Amino acid sequence: MITIPGTLPKRLPFPELPGFISPEEKEEYQQRIKQRLIKENAVLIAHYYTDTAVQSLAEQTGGFVGDSLEMARFGRDHKAETLVIAGVKFMGESAKILTPDKRVLMPTLEATCSLDISCPEKEFTEFCTAHPDRTVVVYANTSAAVKARADWVVTSSIAVKVVAFLADEGQKIIWAPDHHLGRYVQRDTGADMISWQGNCVVHDEFKYEELMALKKTNPDAAVFVHPESPEPVIDLADFVGSTSQIINACRTSNKKRFIVATDKGIFFKMQQAVPDKELMIAPTSSETATCRSCARCPWMQLNDLKSVSEVFDTSGNEVFVDQNIIKKALVPLNKMFAFMNS
Repeated sequence: MITIPGTLPKRLPFPELPGFISPEEKEEYQQRIKQRLIKENAVLIAHYYTDTAVQSLAEQTGGFVGDSLEMARFGRDHKAETLVIAGVKFMGESAKILTPDKRVLMPTLEATCSLDISCPEKEFTEFCTAHPDRTVVVYANTSAAVKARADWVVTSSIAVKVVAFLADEGQKIIWAPDHHLGRYVQRDTGADMISWQGNCVVHDEFKYEELMALKKTNPDAAVFVHPESPEPVIDLADFVGSTSQIINACRTSNKKRFIVATDKGIFFKMQQAVPDKELMIAPTSSETATCRSCARCPWMQLNDLKSVSEVFDTSGNEVFVDQNIIKKALVPLNKMFAFMNS
């Protein structure tokens, strides 16, 4: 696999995180959100990596917690007229693509994703145009405009299967944007791939040597890793999979202790699934380097109860996607859904 330079700065600036919420404020925000969801005929849909209180409230109010495309499909199939998406911007865009007639709100449109940032539409389009003989496969963690340029959109749960299918048909691949996931997919499938040089600021920080040390001191613990992690970390895994796959694998495993290499926000749903099992986060720092994200996406953390409680009264937080982009992006998305159902 050939890897090309991406555009992600080495020290991507992180947003200022929300302040502490007192128990009294938490109760006030929860009640306000519940009332406004009913009044606005809205549903709260949260990603696994958002604040635990937001995930809990989504479930309490008949909403949903899941990965980005599960969120978008839930919103598409729900009767609510307004979708409140607690996550990062590309997730709101995906919801809008699948439900263009619904109002899609987010606590803040400043909640972005390092993978999305790393793959600007203009530069990526120019690269694709320079390789017209290749099928363009992009990860769901991309902007609506990048999806519109793609031939296929995939999630981490089906990336290997889709690329294997395309490789069997003799197709050569452009992969974007996560180069760790791209390397994992290429190694598994043997596909002829060139990969964009993006990464997730959370998963990129997991450390091989520190994980090996943690395994040695916890020999009975299984290691579950998201494939956005570096290759040496993946090589230590007992299981590699998407967020939903990690939760399901933990549920069915006969192990009682787990070291998990993904955003720690997933522990809310994991602990629901396996209340009798112990979860440990994989190391993100070492003796020579401190962590920046420390296994928590800084943009996901912008979705707290306070920001959700203000979502209906904040200007500039509705998600809009150009109709032409929606039309184009639906083509690779529908290919993926058809593949998943085949």
